[in-house]
This record gives sequence, C-alpha cells and structure tokens, in this order.
Amino acid sequence: MRLSRPPPLRNLRAFCVAARHRSFKFAADELFLTPSAVSHQMKELEDSLGVRLFERKTRALELTTAGHTLLDEVEPLLEALDRSLAQIARRNGRHTLRVLLPPFFASELFIPRLTSFCAAHPEIDMQIDTRDPRPSIHPATADVSILLSDQVPQGLKTSRLFSLSLTAVCSKEHAPTVARLGSDVFRQMALIIHKTRPFAWTSWAEELGLATPEPKNVIELDTMYAVVRAAERGIGVALVPSALCDAWFRSGALVRIFSVEVATNDTYFLVSRPKDADKPEVKAITNWALQQFRTAE
Repeated sequence: MRLSRPPPLRNLRAFCVAARHRSFKFAADELFLTPSAVSHQMKELEDSLGVRLFERKTRALELTTAGHTLLDEVEPLLEALDRSLAQIARRNGRHTLRVLLPPFFASELFIPRLTSFCAAHPEIDMQIDTRDPRPSIHPATADVSILLSDQVPQGLKTSRLFSLSLTAVCSKEHAPTVARLGSDVFRQMALIIHKTRPFAWTSWAEELGLATPEPKNVIELDTMYAVVRAAERGIGVALVPSALCDAWFRSGALVRIFSVEVATNDTYFLVSRPKDADKPEVKAITNWALQQFRTAE
C-alpha cells in the first residue's frame, strides 16, 4: 500500500536517533532540537503511519514491534541515501564537510587559521556549527567535532589536541593597579566567573598558595567570549583559556596579571565516527587540525 502522504525525511531521521538512544532527550541533544520537538515529530510519524512506534514509560522509552521493524528497515536506507548523495557530490568534484566546534574555539583558533586549509583544499566546502557553548557529544549532523571533555570520548575515532589551562587577566587600563596591589586587588575589583567553572578561582588561589579571593563583587557569565570581553572592558579580573587568547594578549587588550596557569581536567579532542574517518575530507581536516592545534598549549 502506498501512503497518500509519506512522512517527512526529517521525522524518519529523528526516529532513528530516538530509537537508538531510547530517549527523546538524548535524541534532542544530538539533533539540536528540544525534547518536545522530537516528541512532536514522533507523534506526526506515528499518525502518518497509523501505528505506535514507542511505548512511553515514566523513565524510559521502549520500541514497539512496529518500531523495531521500522528501525531495522529505515536506518540502512537513510545511510544508503547519505552515501549516494555524497557520491554524487564527489563525482562533481566537491566534498561538503560538517564541523561542530565550541564557539570560542571557533572564533579564536579555528577560523583565524582556516585560510590555510581552504587554500590547500579548494574542493572542500564547509558547514561550521557553533551553536552549543560546549558540545558534549558528536552528533549525527556533523562529520567532525571538536569536543572539550575530561575524558576520552568513547566509540569514536579520537585525536587529542591540547589540554585546557587558565590564566588570570585584566584590562590594559587596570594592569598597573593589579601590579601595585597584588592579591589585594580582589577587594577592589569584581571577580568574573564562567558559569561552568564556579570553583576555578579557588583552584587558582590554591596553586599560588593564597586564600580563596574575597572579591568586591562577582560577575557570573555563561560564555567564554562574554568572560573575555568583560575583562577587556575593565569590568573585573577573569580566568581565561591561555591557548585561545593569544591574539588578545598580543594586541594588549588583555594583560596576564600573574604568571601561574591553572591546569584543568579538560582536553580538546577532535573526533569522528569510525566509518567516516577514511573519507578524504575528514582525513584532510584531521591532519590539518593536528598540525595547527597540537602545538597550541
């Protein structure tokens, strides 16, 4: 029987991701959607097919018999479609590479050096995604991701780039005051904190053998760009990633105020799926990234 209105391809792709994870939430993370959007797509798919695909339980999803059948039959077809589209693009002499990056890594390291990659590989088009402040998984929508993680990502082809270290900085205008006051500066200036690293200043103080700073006030921000920009504008002192802020240091927009750098448990990893690792465009960006960023720390 032919359906009068076949379901959208996006719903079938979302179904395969949700079925693999047995979770709308994890599927939403991978697809850059909300869980409610994934749930809505699954309801649309079930309505168009006239069958239930999931048993929705309090803490988990289970596939129905129809759901298992659909996953077994549709997922290979979608993979074959992707392969066919890629082959057509290659026959036309072009490759499209989808890259997921943390935004600050993209703006401060990746994009400033991208000219050399484009010059060496003019046949590769790129789609760069920087929506997630700190990507934690390699999504189906990317060929290559750069992830910041405290452990080696599992089930992926993984290359270590460099570990994340933090250094204390302030604006050029405030540097003389910091040099004069030393650690007493925290009583006169705001302490800028990144939301995901609330205890970074405590670790920094321990490294210097100081008491935890008791600042005049605290400014908490949710992106590293906002942290760096706030320090550059003289709002307070901040801890920023050393390797990613070299341009700010060279321009004089930010000044290192103490010589100590604080090591974190996080490392930047370049990852791809094992089945994608031998694609020419994936090998090209991997080799380029290793040459560019393994020396960044």
